[in-house]
Amino acid sequence: MADNKIVSTNTEHTAIAVNKIEPSEITLGISACLLGEQVRYDSSHKRSHFCIEELGQFVSYKAYCPEVAIGLPIPRKAIRQIKENDVIKVSHADGSGDVTKALQDYGKKVAKTIANLSGYVFCAKSPSCGMERVKTYNANGHTISNDSQGLFAQEIMRADPLLPCEENGRLNDAFLRENFILRIFAYTHWKKLVRSGLSKHKLLDFHSQYKYLLMSHDCIAYQELGRMLGQANTNIAQLQAQYISLFMTSLKKIATRKSHTTTLQHLQGYFKKYLNKKQKQELNNSIHAFRTGLVPLLVPITLLKHYLNEYPNAYLSKQRYFEPYPQELKLRYSY
Repeated sequence: MADNKIVSTNTEHTAIAVNKIEPSEITLGISACLLGEQVRYDSSHKRSHFCIEELGQFVSYKAYCPEVAIGLPIPRKAIRQIKENDVIKVSHADGSGDVTKALQDYGKKVAKTIANLSGYVFCAKSPSCGMERVKTYNANGHTISNDSQGLFAQEIMRADPLLPCEENGRLNDAFLRENFILRIFAYTHWKKLVRSGLSKHKLLDFHSQYKYLLMSHDCIAYQELGRMLGQANTNIAQLQAQYISLFMTSLKKIATRKSHTTTLQHLQGYFKKYLNKKQKQELNNSIHAFRTGLVPLLVPITLLKHYLNEYPNAYLSKQRYFEPYPQELKLRYSY
């Protein structure tokens, strides 16, 4: 869809103007077993319904199985992380078949090619692909910790610390899932902006679109980003790096009912001179019902969009807060 096209968000025409991100613009890395490929040590898979049937409508995937890529067969003996003399290696339980360097080297190789990725979904607890909570054993086979990272995943995340990453298990948590998808779409938008040639004006416009989304996640970071952009003499390359680092870090913070309520009340203020007493009360009741957990976030958002349609505002119409990702994903029912 062309940039700045007015799109309908429900059955009535609305004034929400978004630079829509097309599925062809979003590529996610993913552990191959999550796409149903039978590449696990026992010839099984861990097919993710959400990744394939739901998120898969809006993104494309590039699948990786580092264990197969380094030459391990299917089926194969399971591998694990083993710590000996403060050194972690990945091998079979008996210490044979050390593939530590092979996994690290393959991770470094793939890490050089991820510039086009907008995110990554890893297979949980894997000694190669686990994002966190990977078990480490001692030489006697006893678990000594469960806070390691898979060696392949470690290289990917080290290459781009801002890349939105999640594990299949954590995606079962509605709030983590919503936050991950939000960051994918925001990071795609940012990368698209950088490819077009970043300028101070474009950066300011980008920031203005995310004002209320940032506010709903981290109000302090939002204010700091505003001050950062106010430094007129800052080199654009330096500003770009500083900005996106804080931007992505702030979006990683899970929004709460309290922070969303604050944001909704700020948006409510734009309509105070247009709404009659009954309408004001209706909007206020909607926000209060959300704050107290009686209705999902979608309810006050829908009412605000209705009033935005009735009383257009160019600044509000481009706010990503209203539609940070496709509505079809039904993510705002979580709050």
